[in-house]
Formats: sequence, structure tokens, C-alpha cells
Amino acid sequence: MKVLIVEDEKQIACFIKMELEHEGYMATIASDGREAIEKVKTITFDVILLDIMIPFLNGIEVCKRIREFSNIPIIMLTAKSDVSDKVIGLDSGANDYITKPFDIEELFARIRVTTRDQLEEQTKKLMAEGIAMNIETHEIICNGKNVNLTKKEFGLLEQLLLNKGIVMSRSRLLQTVWDYDYFGDSNVVDVTIKHMRIKLGDNQNKIISTVRGYGYVIRR
Repeated sequence: MKVLIVEDEKQIACFIKMELEHEGYMATIASDGREAIEKVKTITFDVILLDIMIPFLNGIEVCKRIREFSNIPIIMLTAKSDVSDKVIGLDSGANDYITKPFDIEELFARIRVTTRDQLEEQTKKLMAEGIAMNIETHEIICNGKNVNLTKKEFGLLEQLLLNKGIVMSRSRLLQTVWDYDYFGDSNVVDVTIKHMRIKLGDNQNKIISTVRGYGYVIRR
């Protein structure tokens, strides 16, 4: 998990970075508001720890600007403890607020809670080049168009997306999509893939690749 620490006090920033990395996080430091926004635009982070009192653009303004293009979880991290300051921070788009000085274990807990909903939401959606699947709503969009698949076609595409980059054998797909007690012809996988490709407009097999003599894979 990648964390952006926006803190102008070098000693505090380095301490938080060291503790995060000790816990297995990847941490990056931005020392002012402008640098923070530029980093968020160029690097994908999972959560931002954002101090309010930082140079050039304060944390409230940084939060507002980030919210114009990103829903990344933001935890305000500041010495201010007044309720009105907390309200302003949350109203600007922050997900949570922690007041200095704080216990590092509390910070870890807040990061876990703040990112939990984001991670759960991400697991509902599977994506590959040109295609997006929402497991919860069963909605599939391919190259900007809604696609309606049968139950087996949906299950087959779901398995390929869940295992993106891994070649799935016909027998494995039979077991997972048609259940372990299926004893029919494995050709049913090929037939279902063929129908699915037509619906997806995958005429040149760019989305679903065939691995001759073995099975299928979505590579990107």
C-alpha cells in the first residue's frame, strides 16, 4: 500500500515514513501543498496523510483540489484540535482527522479503517483493457458499451478477469464455472468463449487470448 505523507516538519515526516515502512507500507513525503498535488497527479497512492499547516497551499486547499480529480482516502493530520477545524477539514473532503501528538498505532488503525471501504469497493470491480465488470451489479461495459451476458458467460469472464495474466485451462474453467460435478464435453468452454467474444466485439481476440491446446487468458 502506497502512502503519501504531506508534512513540512522534516523530523515528523521522516518518523512517520520510517514507522510506515517498518509495517510494510511504501511511503513518500511531500513537504508543501503544491508538491503534494503534483505527486498525486503522477503517482497512484492508496491513502494520503495530510497536515493542514503546510507551505504554499494549506491542507484544506490541497484536499479540495485533490477532490476535483480523485477519491483517494485522505486523513487530516494536524496540531489543531478545535472542533471547527475538524469540521472544515472533513467538509473539504477528508475521510478522517487525527490530532498531533498521536500514537503511531492509532494512526495505523485509522489508515486501515479509512482504506477498508475503498478496498472493498475495488474488489467489486474487475477491469482489463477495454472492459469493466461490476460483480455486485453484474454490469459489464466493453469499449464504452453495455454488454449483456448469460450466467455462464458472466462466470467465465469473471474467472478470466480475476486471474488476469494467468492462463486458465479448459478443465479449470469447467470446474469453477460449471462446477466440479460437470461431466459434459469440454468443448462447451470453447463454444461459450466464442459467443462471449461476439457480444464483446472481440473479433480479433484482443481481449481474450487463446492458448492453443490449453485454454484462455486475459493478459492486460
